[in-house]
Amino acid sequence: MHLTAFTDYSLRVLLYLGNQPENKLSSIKEIAAIYNLSTNHLSKIVFELGKLELIETNRGRNGGIKLKKPANEINIGWVIQQTEENLELVECFNKTNNACILTAACRLKHVLNEALVAYLDVLSSYTLEDLLLNKEELQSIFHLEANKN
Repeated sequence: MHLTAFTDYSLRVLLYLGNQPENKLSSIKEIAAIYNLSTNHLSKIVFELGKLELIETNRGRNGGIKLKKPANEINIGWVIQQTEENLELVECFNKTNNACILTAACRLKHVLNEALVAYLDVLSSYTLEDLLLNKEELQSIFHLEANKN
């Protein structure tokens, strides 16, 4: 299973915001600099995370972004399922465009589906809070990266 860059960076944004003090607003520019991403690309990610009600966005001069929910309420498996456009591991998972001649008799698709379900089950057993148990270590990395820019 390969996660898209969109999902990867969505999780990174959540990790960054989850590591900030509760009422601190962060900027897209600040996060883009930390992760060396374009602000344009990050804006799209932040927009989607806002639509998913994971982050709160405040526009204007004193605006910024922060987590909308507590970290223990943000389920990693759910985030991945919302940000990945396609969890079809093989062609036969797509009922519309499946042209595989083995589909009717193939047992591989069942094994792959079982693996996908297990993968998502494991991810769903974690929250953002679980990924922030090493806040001090993450904070020092974010601080080092911010000072590079």
